[in-house]
Amino acid sequence: MGTSSRLLGFVESRKNLTGSVCGLAGVGISLTGAAGGLWPLVVVGLYAAGALVAPPERPDTPHFPDAGEQLDALRDDFATLRAYLADVELPPDTRERLTAFDALVEALLEPGWVSDPDHLHVLARAVRQDVPEAVDTFVRTRWWSRFTPGAEPPESHLDRQLAALHEEMTAIAASLRDAEAIRQEVHTRYVEERGQ
Repeated sequence: MGTSSRLLGFVESRKNLTGSVCGLAGVGISLTGAAGGLWPLVVVGLYAAGALVAPPERPDTPHFPDAGEQLDALRDDFATLRAYLADVELPPDTRERLTAFDALVEALLEPGWVSDPDHLHVLARAVRQDVPEAVDTFVRTRWWSRFTPGAEPPESHLDRQLAALHEEMTAIAASLRDAEAIRQEVHTRYVEERGQ
């Protein structure tokens, strides 16, 4: 912070403004002759008293992203995840399961659907952590499984992980569907009762 911006910050501060108002009151008192020869001390004293009693400066309230901003960032991360998944070699069954998961997440990320913080958290965790980690672990394990024939295929773990994640996304979709059904029912009741 430069000297000029610090000086400007002081000039605009509550302490300086309150002190200045009190100092001007001191000048007014001095002009009436009540302060006599001590008028400079009266002006300075009132300025100092005003600066001392002024409320302290408050820092600005921090801005946290709202649900819309969080969804925008999550959509960007989802696009990054899709690009990553397009480059990964996966078995056809796993690719099919991942495509179904992808379509469900894409639908949930459409504007106007998900606003609940818990749902946003589950979606963000799936996109930013669970799916990339599951696929990366599969790719690494698959490479090592060539050296240990007869071990459980890594595809089975990936398929189970994707199934569990798909279940989480389906639960969010069901919750949204139920909320919309209740909303529609309430509106129907309102319209019907209004006509009576």
